[in-house]
Amino acid sequence: MLKVYNSLSRKIEDFKPLKDGHVKIYVCGPTVYSYLHVGNFRGPVFFNFVRNWLEHLGYKVEYAVNFTDVDDKIIKRAQDEKVSATDISEKYIAEYKKDFKALGLRAHDHNPKVTTYMPQIIDFVKTLIEKEQAYVSGGDVNFSISKFKDYGKLSGRKVDDLLEGVRIDVNDKKQSPLDFALWKTAKPGENLQGSSWESPWGAGRPGWHIECSAMVKALFGNQIDIHGGGLDLLFPHHENEVAQSESCTGEHYAKYWMHWNMLNFSGNKMSKSLGNVVNMHDFLQTNHAEIYKWMILSSHYRSLADFSDSTLDFAVAGLARVYSALSLATSLCNEQTPFDKIFEVECKNTWDKMTEALNHDFGTPAAFAEMFELVRKYNAQVKRGAKVNVPSAAISKSFLSLMNKFGSLLSLFQESPAEFLIKLDDMLLEKKKLTRAQVNQLVEARAQARANKDFAKSDELRKKLTEMGISVSDLTDGSFWEVTK
Repeated sequence: MLKVYNSLSRKIEDFKPLKDGHVKIYVCGPTVYSYLHVGNFRGPVFFNFVRNWLEHLGYKVEYAVNFTDVDDKIIKRAQDEKVSATDISEKYIAEYKKDFKALGLRAHDHNPKVTTYMPQIIDFVKTLIEKEQAYVSGGDVNFSISKFKDYGKLSGRKVDDLLEGVRIDVNDKKQSPLDFALWKTAKPGENLQGSSWESPWGAGRPGWHIECSAMVKALFGNQIDIHGGGLDLLFPHHENEVAQSESCTGEHYAKYWMHWNMLNFSGNKMSKSLGNVVNMHDFLQTNHAEIYKWMILSSHYRSLADFSDSTLDFAVAGLARVYSALSLATSLCNEQTPFDKIFEVECKNTWDKMTEALNHDFGTPAAFAEMFELVRKYNAQVKRGAKVNVPSAAISKSFLSLMNKFGSLLSLFQESPAEFLIKLDDMLLEKKKLTRAQVNQLVEARAQARANKDFAKSDELRKKLTEMGISVSDLTDGSFWEVTK
């Protein structure tokens, strides 16, 4: 049975959806004012797998990720570039979709934008005012924290503790410094397209928190099974969502809250002030999408993950090891090849262990460990360069079957193995400022020296290749080389 860590209860729970066989998921998406950095895609990659795994378990999944296209940062960029807020948000939604597609992720069922849900947002705010959970103050509408007795239940924070040390501005429009904006009156100069709307309280725009609550209600009704987001959103964003949604509907909002942890850059938090933010657009110019997905999925989603040269090298090495086995297996079997009955047992045992790991709060690292063990067992029985025979082909067929199943759930290993290994080597050669022609010339010269029994020259060339970061293997049908990983 699937077990999930629920941020609300702060413990692992059995997963039981609100409606048998159906799962409704809403994940907080990006604020679209710039290119998205690599940390912004940890959630999309992980929840792509969550959706796939739930469907594998037999659930019908409906999945939504929003675009926040109303925000101060969008307005500021629009003002700086002298264009409309809509121009800015639509530009970076398009860029996000390019990166998303390049990562090979499945499209969501819904991608609601705040700007297209303004009537629903206004109605939501009206309901909260009617229920006296919110109040109008100088053109703003604020949610009253004191009217929601369970405030803090998601994050575990206490209102009294939050109030300590908070400076109270006598000119503030809020009854309490913890009250948060549901609707904000337009500021002078905020007359850009896509930055202000008419409402019963005057021209303005919604507060950040109300947007997700209104879109969830419009898409899914009063309740959802899973609400996801980055750990940095747990408070105050998700806490405020709970307060306003449950105040509006009188029902429990989300049954399970799932939060992925942050992505650090070389041991430090990603920060524009530190200058260590890497956007996905730039990363994918020099690195294959498989590398990023491996880096994300080989760590547990609730663990702090490091994004550094060393973790990138580990990802490249891991991918090379798996794809090398896949390439060999693909070359040895075809659709008519039978499965190997003995290796099928190994594969079934591996799959059972993978399933156990993934059913325990989506434990991808433990599943990866089982995958590596299977790769080791496959490589022990089937050698590159060995004579092709029925047993090796059958073992390869069984190995490929399991790896294809596992990879499809992760959206990994979907590339042609032989082509991917060439792409990976070309990428690494470019970083070394080498060309394939240069390497081939040296490998061929070494092969000729071996043929001439000039072993001193052969050893000299092997040493040179090794120093360049090239590994050479001598097989019965010639020499095989790859970039050392």
